[in-house]
Amino acid sequence: MRKMEWAGRPNHIGGIPRRIVFMAVGAFAKAVASLFNSTSVQNADTLIRLVRSRPPGIPLITVSNHMSTLDDPVMWGFKGFPSMDAKLARWVLAAEDICFKNALLSYFFRLVNYTGKCIPITRGAGIYQEHMNEALERLSDGAWLHTFPEGKVSQEDSPIRRLKWGTASLIVRAPVTPIVLPIVHHGLEEVMPENFFVGRRPPFPLWNKKIKIVVGEPIEFDLPKLRQEAVSTSRNLSFPRVGWPSTSPCGLDEAAQRCLFTAISEQIWAVMERLRDSLKHS
Repeated sequence: MRKMEWAGRPNHIGGIPRRIVFMAVGAFAKAVASLFNSTSVQNADTLIRLVRSRPPGIPLITVSNHMSTLDDPVMWGFKGFPSMDAKLARWVLAAEDICFKNALLSYFFRLVNYTGKCIPITRGAGIYQEHMNEALERLSDGAWLHTFPEGKVSQEDSPIRRLKWGTASLIVRAPVTPIVLPIVHHGLEEVMPENFFVGRRPPFPLWNKKIKIVVGEPIEFDLPKLRQEAVSTSRNLSFPRVGWPSTSPCGLDEAAQRCLFTAISEQIWAVMERLRDSLKHS
C-alpha cells in the first residue's frame, strides 16, 4: 500500500496548499544556499539544461552523496536554478523512518516538501518494495528523480560509501532508459551538522559557510553488454535467495540481477568518487 499517495497529487484541495508552501520552501532553499551562505557550482549548465529541456519522454535520474538532512532542497537553491518552478521540480526517494514516521510528517512530505514530490522508501525492504514501483511510474512519465544511493547521511571526509542497489535497479527496470547525472557536493554538513550540540543538529541552518557543488556529465551505460556479462558472471556464483521475482522484467534471474546491479552501482560510484576528488582539490 502506498502511503498517502493521494496527498501528493497536484489536484489535492485544488493544489492550493502545495502552491503556497512550495513558494515558501523554494524561498528557504534560495536563502540558505545563496543569501546566508555562498554556493559555487561547477558545470551547472548541464544540470539546468537537462532539467529544462531534455528530449520529451526521457527521464532523468540525478544521484548525489548525502552530507546532511538539508541536502534536498538546499542543493537546488543556487543562483540560476529554477527551484521556484513546480513543474520542473524533482521527485526524490525519502527515508520512511525519518520523513514519514507519523501521519503529520507523511502528509507534509507528500504534500508540500518542494512540491510534495517525495516517495517514501522503507530501509531494508528491498528494491522490489511497492514504492519503488511508484518511482518507476514517475520515470515512465519522463520525470526527474533524485536519489541518494549511499542510503543515509555521512558527514565524514571520506570516500563515497558503497552504493545501495536501488538506483541501479531503477535504471535497469525503467521502461525508457533514463539519463543518469552524477552530482557531488561539500559544505552542507557544516550548514546542518549532525553533532552540533550534545549529539543533536542545530535548530536552524548555520550561516557564513561555503557550499561547493560539482555536476558531472551523463553516465553512459551499455545495458545489453552489462546484462550479458551479468548472466555470464552469475553462472559461477551462488547467492542466498532473498525473495526477488524468479525472473525480472529484464529477463534475468536473481543471481544475474545482483551481478548487474553491482556492476552499475560500481560504475556510478567510480564517477562520483572522481568528482569528489576533483571537488576536494578545487
